[in-house]
Amino acid sequence: MGSTRGIGFALVAFAIFSGHDAIIKILGGNYSAFQMVWLTVLMSFPLTSVILIRDARPGTLRPTHPWWMLLRTLSSVIAAGCGYYAFSVLPMADTYAILFASPLLITVLSIPILGEKVRLRRWLAVLVGLAGVGVVLQPGNAALGPGHFAAMAGAACGALSSVIVRKIGNDERNVVMLIYPLLANFVLMGALMPFFYKPVPALHMGGFFAIALLSVVAMLFMISAYRNSEAALVAPMQYSQILWATFYGWLLFDEFPGMNVAAGSVLIIGSGLYIVIRESRQGSASKQPVLRSRNRTGTPAALRIGPLMRMRAAAQGNRRHPVHGAD
Repeated sequence: MGSTRGIGFALVAFAIFSGHDAIIKILGGNYSAFQMVWLTVLMSFPLTSVILIRDARPGTLRPTHPWWMLLRTLSSVIAAGCGYYAFSVLPMADTYAILFASPLLITVLSIPILGEKVRLRRWLAVLVGLAGVGVVLQPGNAALGPGHFAAMAGAACGALSSVIVRKIGNDERNVVMLIYPLLANFVLMGALMPFFYKPVPALHMGGFFAIALLSVVAMLFMISAYRNSEAALVAPMQYSQILWATFYGWLLFDEFPGMNVAAGSVLIIGSGLYIVIRESRQGSASKQPVLRSRNRTGTPAALRIGPLMRMRAAAQGNRRHPVHGAD
């Protein structure tokens, strides 16, 4: 029963994320990706600040691994900007299909960064998935635009960020892992505002607020999903977004995915599912870099789910076992 509930929470979360992405696409016709990221992060600060100050663990905000943290922060910023831009200019189904390659890239990056051993079957799954990306892009038959390269960069940088979190997450304070990418998005995107800012009417400002709100609500549903189900059951639910992308594309943007997108998505999703299944069966023999990646590319207003879950667990542990005599 708990697993079924967790799957339901995950499906709701990814449905909300898809609505979040549809609003990005609507607003992307009027504003740059830089301004959209900056405004949504700005609007999410009050709620995320309340969440962050609940971390009662003593310590500073200085990272234990500053260079890894810097690389992770920059990759998160690039992934957010690229994700927003791709959703703005590409059909939603095309963007999702390319971003779904992220688990494949996580598998590859886990070799040099985590020391993970990837055997022949998972390598074959990666190659099949990357072939699926090639089918979606059709480099010989259709002109590739900046949006396609942005989606690919977003998938790569999102994968890099996730693998770095797996490498340093046990050594860094949860609040440090959460706050640096959020602040970096706000500061770096804010520095570009003199060049890209456009006045925002009230209706559009409501749209930006909706993006920020939906990302946080979806994040809370994802936390509930992982609390009620194993990661191996939750992770595949992300692929339900391709159905929402088809629906929103037809309803709002007069888009319908071509046969190349449908065929490529089958290859990418199939290979991703295979990697998830293999990691879940290997258990402690694998670092499970894909299953432990719990965030989406291109949602800068939402905090990472893993550190938030650890913060929650620590807070619950402190309530059960209070420390007497501490300042």
